[in-house]
Amino acid sequence: MYDVVIVGGGAAGFFTAIHIAEARPDLKILILERGKDVLTKVRISGGSRCNVTHAEFNPKELTTNYPRGEKELLGPFHQFASGDTIEFFETRGISLKIEEDGRMFPITDSSQTIIDCFLSETERLGIQVKKLVSVIAIEQKSIQNKKEWHIQAGNGIFTAKKLVMTTGSNPKMWELLRNMGHTIIEPVPSLFTFNIKDERIANIPGLSTAAEVSVLDKKIIYKNNGNRSNGNMVLFSNGPLLITHWGMSGPCILKLSAWGARLLESYDYRFKIAVNWVPDYHKNGLLSLFKEIKKVERKTILRTKVVDIPKRLWVNLVRASEIEESCTWPDVSHQQLENLAEQLTNGIFKVEGKSTFKEEFVTAGGVDLKEINFKTYESKILSGLYFAGEILNVDAITGGFNFQNAWTGGYMAANGIIDSFAEHT
Repeated sequence: MYDVVIVGGGAAGFFTAIHIAEARPDLKILILERGKDVLTKVRISGGSRCNVTHAEFNPKELTTNYPRGEKELLGPFHQFASGDTIEFFETRGISLKIEEDGRMFPITDSSQTIIDCFLSETERLGIQVKKLVSVIAIEQKSIQNKKEWHIQAGNGIFTAKKLVMTTGSNPKMWELLRNMGHTIIEPVPSLFTFNIKDERIANIPGLSTAAEVSVLDKKIIYKNNGNRSNGNMVLFSNGPLLITHWGMSGPCILKLSAWGARLLESYDYRFKIAVNWVPDYHKNGLLSLFKEIKKVERKTILRTKVVDIPKRLWVNLVRASEIEESCTWPDVSHQQLENLAEQLTNGIFKVEGKSTFKEEFVTAGGVDLKEINFKTYESKILSGLYFAGEILNVDAITGGFNFQNAWTGGYMAANGIIDSFAEHT
C-alpha cells in the first residue's frame, strides 16, 4: 500500500511528488510512467533547452496567457507562480536566465539540468519511480470504511490512499476518467503553425519580422468572394512572425493557434488571414507617406525600401503589387501605390492546413475545469483523486506558460494531499 501513487512521469508528476515528500518524508510515494524514460517533454522542450517559465510576476497578467484556464488559475498563481518556480530551482543550485522575450531557461541552456535536478531529488527523498508500466484500469474501493485506490498496471495492482493523475494529453487516461464519471472536453491541437503556399513568401524562409495578423471569418470571407475588410476579423494577434518553408510560424501565429484552437478546428484549418507587415501604419497613412516620397524620390521602387521590413519581403510585395522592377517613384500610378499599401497593411493569405511539432505539442481539451477544486486540485467527483498539468482542460500560448501550469498544479495538488493527510492524523 502506497500513501500516494502518481500516474505520469512528467513535469507535473515529479513536481507533485517532490513537494509531498519534502513536507511528509514519512509518506510512501510512487510515480508510474508508461514509457521507457521519464520527463521526455522536459528533455525536448524549447529546443532541448527547457523553457522553464516566463518572467511575468503579476498573477493576473500571468493568467492572460491561458486561452483555457485563465479564470481558474488566478487563485493558484497567487499561491505559486513564476517567482516561486525560480526560487524552487535556485534553492537546488539551478539559476535561470531571462531572455529578451521574457522566456526563462536554465543558464546551462540544457534541459538535462532540470532532469538531473528532478531525478536527484526523487532519489534523495526516497520517491519510487517505475517505468514501462501502463495503467489499464483504476478503481476506488471501500475497505473497512476507508477508501483506497486500486491501479491495475500490466499484471500487477498498486494500491494507494491518494491518486494523482498527471498523464498529459493521453486519450486512454481520459477515457478511464470518463468511465469514472468525469467529463472530458474533446481535445484539439492548440499550438501549431499555418501551412500557406504563396509566391509572396515562397522564397524567403527563415525571415522574421513584426506583424499584425487577423483571422477572417470564413463564412463572410467566402460569401463576399475575398472581401478584404478587417471588419470580419474573428481573431487578432501581433508580434514576431516567422516565414517558413511551409508557411508562417513564430509567436504571432502560435498565439492565434492557441486562442483560436476550437474555431480553427471548426474551419478544418482552411481559412484566410490578413497580415499587416507594418504595424505602425494603416493603409491611408501609408498612402500619404508614398505620395510624399513620390515628390522627392527618383529611384526605382524596388530599390527604395521606405518602411521597416526585411528587404526581401519588400521586393516580393512590390512585385505582387503589379509594379515593374524598372518602375520609378515618379512613374508609379496611384493604383499601383494603392496596391502596395494594401499588400503591406492588409495582405490576404490563404491557410490550407497546419503543422504540429511533436516536441511542442499542446492540446486544448481534457478534464472539465468545473469538476476540479482549484484550491486543492482535487476532483469534485471522486475524493482522493487529484490532477495537475495538461490532463486538465488548461493550455497556454508558447513561452514557458505550459510548464508554469504544471509547476503550479503540482504544488497545489501536493499541498491538498499534505493537508488531507494532516486532517486524518
